Amino acid sequence: MLLRVLQSGSLWFVLSLLPLLRAVLLLWQGELVNPVEFITRSSGTWALVFLLLTLAITPLRQISGWSGWLQYRRMLGLYAFFYAVLHFGIYLWLDQLFDWAAIVRDIIERPFITVGMLALLLLIPLAMTSTKAMMRRLKRRWGQLHRLIYPIAILAVVHFWWLVKKDLSEPMIYAAVLTLLLGWRCRAWLLGFTGRLKQQNARAHNPHRGQAG
Repeated sequence: MLLRVLQSGSLWFVLSLLPLLRAVLLLWQGELVNPVEFITRSSGTWALVFLLLTLAITPLRQISGWSGWLQYRRMLGLYAFFYAVLHFGIYLWLDQLFDWAAIVRDIIERPFITVGMLALLLLIPLAMTSTKAMMRRLKRRWGQLHRLIYPIAILAVVHFWWLVKKDLSEPMIYAAVLTLLLGWRCRAWLLGFTGRLKQQNARAHNPHRGQAG
C-alpha cells in the first residue's frame, strides 16, 4: 500500500508544489527580510533542482531496474520549466519593473543573466514538445531535441555559480551532482561504444561467424 502511494504520480505532483506554497506562506506571514530576493532565489534554485531530478531519472532506472521512474520524468521537466518561468517572471516584474531597456542592457552586460536567459529559451521547445502527441509526431527528432537538457543544465549551474559572489559551496554542490549525472551518461555511452566496436572487430576477424547460425 505504502509503495503504491509512493509511486503515485499525484503525490509527486503535489510535493513538487511545496516550494511554491512555502514561499507564498512566508510572504503572507511577512517574515522575510528581503522578499523579492528570497522568491527570486528560491524559484531559481528549485528550477535547477528539478532539472537535476529530471536528469537523475535515467541513472535511477538503470540502477534500480524499475522502469516506472520514467513516468515522472516529464512531470519533473515541466516543473523545472515552471519554476524557471516563475524565476524569470519575478525578475521582470519585481526586480526590473518591466523596464525593457534595463532588461536588455542587463542581459547584454551581465554574463550570469545572459546564460540564464539562454537556458530558459532552450527550455521552451522542450516544454512545448513534452506531450505524447509531439513525441509521436517528431519521432527520432524528439529524442535529439530533448538532448538539449544537457547544455541547459550546464548553463543553469553556470548561471547560479556566476550569480553567487562569496560562498560558492552551494553552486559547487549542484555542479558536483551535475558532473556525476553527466558522467554516468558518458560511462554508459562509452560502454555501449566499446561493445559495438568489439562486435565489429569480431565480425571483421571471423566474417562467417554471424552466418553460422
